[in-house]
Amino acid sequence: MTARLVATGLRLAFGATQALDGIDLHVGAGEIVAVMGPSGSGKSTLMHCLAGILRPDSGEVHFDGVRLDNQNERKRDAIRLRQFGFVFQFGDLVPELTLLENVALPLQLLGFRRSVAEHRARALLDRLEVADAADRTAAAASGGQVQRAAVARALVHQPSVVFADEPTGALDTVTGELVLDAFVDLARENGSSVVLVTHAADVAAVSNREVVLRDGRVAVAAVDRT
Repeated sequence: MTARLVATGLRLAFGATQALDGIDLHVGAGEIVAVMGPSGSGKSTLMHCLAGILRPDSGEVHFDGVRLDNQNERKRDAIRLRQFGFVFQFGDLVPELTLLENVALPLQLLGFRRSVAEHRARALLDRLEVADAADRTAAAASGGQVQRAAVARALVHQPSVVFADEPTGALDTVTGELVLDAFVDLARENGSSVVLVTHAADVAAVSNREVVLRDGRVAVAAVDRT
């Protein structure tokens, strides 16, 4: 399997706290990798380094063969906009915009005409069975509707990699399962790689491979379903 993301020797400290302590990780093209571990183990910090949001103190991150961590902020922003998608625990949509406008936003930032962007966004919301709430503001939508829209926003531009940080953590079990299933199906359909940060075994079960962190390091134990 061709590696899409490769991290080697990542170290990052916040003051006296060593958040990452020499982590090596690879994510293959089209692979779903679940990053697990207890609170404070470095899961989210690792995701932010892989996505170029944080720069490690040492080590390297490569995306499709190009080193990411040493790029300037403008170049890292451009890569995130074009190549990455993000789903967070609480959706993180713009509250004043409608669900449709939120989903269309990445395409508009990439230069698509509004009509084209909103057509694609509406089609994806329909796939996720939330089209009836497309014209509702994110502030007025339910948690499940917001999270489905967040999934649509992350995937609307068909990114190479999707980063998902506890994407169902704020939802009830039934809604969480529906959103997770839709997310995984669409990501696989797009051929996107997925870095799935979670502490829940049932969420990690959708992955091809689990990587367990403890104290900023990769634990020996791992589960490979490929």
